[in-house]
Amino acid sequence: MQHKWQRWNLNSRKWLWIVVVIGLIGALPVVYDRLQTEKSSKTVEIVFDYRDLVDAASYRANPQDYISRQLDRLKEAGVQSMAVYESTLEDYRKARRVMYWGAQDIANLTDGVIPENENYTYVLFTSKDNADALAPTIRDTFDNLGTPVEDWSFRGQPGLIIKTPVEDALLKPMAPDESTLLTLHDKGFHIVPRLVDSLPYNEEAMNRLIERFKSLGVKRILFEGDSVKGFNDNEDKQSIASFAELLKQNGIGIATIENLKEQQKGFNKLAFLLDYNVTRLYSLSENDSTLKPDVIADRFALATKDRNIRMLYLNTAPTRNTAKAQIEDSVDNLVTSLSEPGGAIDKIEANGFTLGQATAFEVVDSPFQRYFKLVAVIGAVAMVSLMISYFIPWLTLLAWVFGLVGSAGLLLVKPVLFEQALALAVAISAPTIATVLAVRKINRSGPQLAVQGSTTERGGHSGSVHGIMNPQRRLVQSLVLYVKTAVISLSAVPFVIALLNNITYSLVLNQFRGVSLLHIAPIGLVAIYVLLYRGEFALNKTGKLLRTPVTLAMVIAAGVLGIIGLYYLSRTGNSGTASSYELAFRNFMENSFGVRPRSKEFLLAHPLFILGSFLTLKYRNAAYLMIVAVIGQLSMVDTFAHIHSPVLISLVRGLLGLGLGLILGVIAVIVWQIAEGCWKRWLPLLKK
Repeated sequence: MQHKWQRWNLNSRKWLWIVVVIGLIGALPVVYDRLQTEKSSKTVEIVFDYRDLVDAASYRANPQDYISRQLDRLKEAGVQSMAVYESTLEDYRKARRVMYWGAQDIANLTDGVIPENENYTYVLFTSKDNADALAPTIRDTFDNLGTPVEDWSFRGQPGLIIKTPVEDALLKPMAPDESTLLTLHDKGFHIVPRLVDSLPYNEEAMNRLIERFKSLGVKRILFEGDSVKGFNDNEDKQSIASFAELLKQNGIGIATIENLKEQQKGFNKLAFLLDYNVTRLYSLSENDSTLKPDVIADRFALATKDRNIRMLYLNTAPTRNTAKAQIEDSVDNLVTSLSEPGGAIDKIEANGFTLGQATAFEVVDSPFQRYFKLVAVIGAVAMVSLMISYFIPWLTLLAWVFGLVGSAGLLLVKPVLFEQALALAVAISAPTIATVLAVRKINRSGPQLAVQGSTTERGGHSGSVHGIMNPQRRLVQSLVLYVKTAVISLSAVPFVIALLNNITYSLVLNQFRGVSLLHIAPIGLVAIYVLLYRGEFALNKTGKLLRTPVTLAMVIAAGVLGIIGLYYLSRTGNSGTASSYELAFRNFMENSFGVRPRSKEFLLAHPLFILGSFLTLKYRNAAYLMIVAVIGQLSMVDTFAHIHSPVLISLVRGLLGLGLGLILGVIAVIVWQIAEGCWKRWLPLLKK
């Protein structure tokens, strides 16, 4: 019975491969839907932070003239929108529209005595026009908070007394300044409001504000702080739902900011209620705004092309230049980076985008997509079962059955966890299977040809066999194996795309988990196969390994491998950092090919695969090179696991890596052959 069970499991592999192929066919329509979704948004919006501009202007001799002049320059450079915050007293002060004092300051100013039981804020308007424009807004804000406001005047200028300490009054956000909105609108800028959730949610006031935004042509808003508008009161007032309905009625969407340490609270719920009328935004920080113009231009071009970014947000800040003894800002640098020939605008348009108000992706979801996804799920489970079969053959059928049952249960209980877990499992399985099959193929080819060779020299335990195959045939077989292995590895891609085909992944509201495991598991599995599954029974080899004495060399080697492994893992995901030389090389590759292939693929793993398979056909122990070569296979799959990157960009990146890796691999083989020939020729002379 045991032999029958083993035979059934081994025979089931061919049926599982058929199921995998059917699953791939089922996944392709889902991939097509994803491609159509990615084509639906091709408009890029460039936004400048107006508060930063006012802050920079406050250090100029003529602030209003400076603001007006820079607005015209930014408009001409390609900036279409201005981000406008909810105003504070500090904003009004920087704009030279109000002055304010606390109780101590006003006592000094009026030559009076500080009141013993009054700690109020004294606001003085710099003109009657400013008083007419701002006083109603200030009154409404503090009246809604239950803080009394009284009229006040000083030396003939109108003002207000806000009966709260100045430190408290400065924290209160008010409606955006109406005169600022009109000025920016008249200059042709779109308005991108930034709202903060620091005050109790007032539905009536918010309704008036959103209707005003609509009249100004506002299409998208941003949030300031760590939560969306209405989050803090949502439990009592259901304010997020109310706010979402208000935005939907007025045709206004929201934007998610890339690389926040933590997503703003309530954002995912608000995005869901808005039917994902969301765009991704890349914010260039104040410090980065001083980078060289070509570096900024490259960043913007890559963000829009490679990461589905549709809003570019510019910041600036005043800085002290002690060398020139003056206050500077980065507006000139930003204008240059946008408008110079070959700058950001030219690069963005060359990549097929147009400038305007950003639009959200229109999600394409064909009527039968759920059924195609089901077929893809069955195929993905078959792929995982196949991987298990090459290590524990008698578990093949059990893995298949329990995989289907477990998938069905997890899908019902936690669908998001299910799709991520299965996507990770199939992403690990395909490159592992591909490399294992390559090793098996090489093992079969060597011994078969060794019997046919008339000048065969069996090295026994030395690990080398000479005369098996001429170099040309070995190279051809290595290249064929290279292509086959890449095809099998890439078979995971349609499964990953189908399983994670949800707009939340494209917007990075939800993320593919397990990147570190994807980068280490195939390496470990291939290492186990190369060490234990070639020739002798795995358990026998395991016993021998366990009985092997540990030497100092082994400890040192393990330490070196551990350091290399930690460095390798540190470079995975979005947290990895690159040196200036590597960044320069990346830019060179990007400018040369339009899409940058991954360095670890075409510089290391792919050439090593070709060289490793070429050498293993002659030297048995060269198979250990395949442990490193699998990095290229898993890296190709990982590229497509970055769901916020367009599928076509990921495909081009992978194919470029394969092509360049093939060229470098052939060069590596030629160099090896020359070095080996020289060694054989010179070795006798060296011995003499």
